[in-house]
Amino acid sequence: MTNPFTAPLRRFVVLEGGDGTGTTTQLSLLGRALAAAGVSTWITCEPTDGPEGLLIRRILSGELARDPGTLARLFAADRNEHLRGSGGILERLGRGDLVVCDRYVLSSLVYQGLACGPELAALLNADFPRPELLLYFDLKAEISMARLNARDNLDIFEDLPFQQKVRSAYEAALASYSEKGVRVSRIDASRGVDHVHRQVLAALESVAGRVLEPVGHDEE
Repeated sequence: MTNPFTAPLRRFVVLEGGDGTGTTTQLSLLGRALAAAGVSTWITCEPTDGPEGLLIRRILSGELARDPGTLARLFAADRNEHLRGSGGILERLGRGDLVVCDRYVLSSLVYQGLACGPELAALLNADFPRPELLLYFDLKAEISMARLNARDNLDIFEDLPFQQKVRSAYEAALASYSEKGVRVSRIDASRGVDHVHRQVLAALESVAGRVLEPVGHDEE
């Protein structure tokens, strides 16, 4: 099938990067900054909290063992409902909201592309529209693993050799995204939380249509 969306979806922003790059923290801070600026925003993530997403999380945690192709198909099903289902991305954009999502198609092309082959990942995600802006959180795999090792539990993809492959796969995929009209902004994720937050806000201002002021974060 041919993708019916000929251009990136306006006001749709995606955060991408390997594990441990800080996208979840920055998503929360960005949501607060957009709210403070009076921007109508929907902050969301993949996998979702829907039935498909919850099953994905059980597989990623190692609780359930499933074939990589099964996981790739579950991600596509979860994404389809997230995009096209009631209250999903397309509906929110139609209301005029700015939608910011932590992970989207590029994650599947990278992670599932590595786990079960690029052909299946590309086929399953061929008909999903692209975001207007993609923020890529760039961080060496060794640093991301040092962060991850401070956690109590790691998921099935969180080991150094795989994360090194993830970073290389992202680099290869980003060039293709730029060629397809997606604005890609590279974020130096090695910096402190506040510095990264300011990078994110600077990248978002053109999409948000107004100046965004930094918000403080809670130290752990």
